[in-house]
Amino acid sequence: MSNKREREKRREERLQEETKVDAGDRRTRLLQLGAGAVFLVIVAVVVLIVVNGNSDSGGDATNLQEVSQVDSLVKGVPQEGLVLGDPKAKVELIEYGDLQCPVCKAYSEEVLPDVIENQVQNGQAKVDFRNFIIIGPQSGPAGAAALAAGAQGRGWNYLELFYRNQGKENSGYADEEFLKAVAKGAGVKDLAKWETESKGTKFTDEVTKTSEEAQRLGFSGTPSFAIKGPNSNGLELLGTPESSAAIEEAIEDAS
Repeated sequence: MSNKREREKRREERLQEETKVDAGDRRTRLLQLGAGAVFLVIVAVVVLIVVNGNSDSGGDATNLQEVSQVDSLVKGVPQEGLVLGDPKAKVELIEYGDLQCPVCKAYSEEVLPDVIENQVQNGQAKVDFRNFIIIGPQSGPAGAAALAAGAQGRGWNYLELFYRNQGKENSGYADEEFLKAVAKGAGVKDLAKWETESKGTKFTDEVTKTSEEAQRLGFSGTPSFAIKGPNSNGLELLGTPESSAAIEEAIEDAS
């Protein structure tokens, strides 16, 4: 089964379970970001996609899921740090996210793959993930761990694999064992170096820096997006687009 068909199957399953979802405070992260019709669309999206965030599955360091799917998604796409795509791409899409955020997880599974498989793979755009810590104390070390994986060219493998194995937020699952298991599953070659660098000041300071950057831009929830390109008005804030089509349209407009 292709990755796209797998995403479609997950969407159908989530539709069936929509009435069972109790989004709670997770939904409020995006409710703050919308206005008018877009606001209503985002609410609908969140109701559908936070099912995973309410699940007790995931967070198992001994049983990582979807390693091959992640490898397939980013295979052959250039990576530098936490930037995915051709370094010379004219459009840069910036995502501010928290690895413990269930809505970020849903975007990584349901929204961004279409963008990656189209405009990123064809060299039109690159995606720059920047940590924006809002969930809890384990989010910072998780973000630094992703940056350390990025230093070895496996940053997006790490991000995607973490999301696909994300546990219930603030449940304590994102400990050192889990972070190391994700690094290994993501294909980080030098785990000793990764472990040292993930705890060093270079990357922990970077997590703080990008979180403060997101706040200065006025973002209050995750995931939040910004874009810049030849035809954008400098750095344009997108907030939380409601679909991959909306992101793809923003990339076209900025190109």
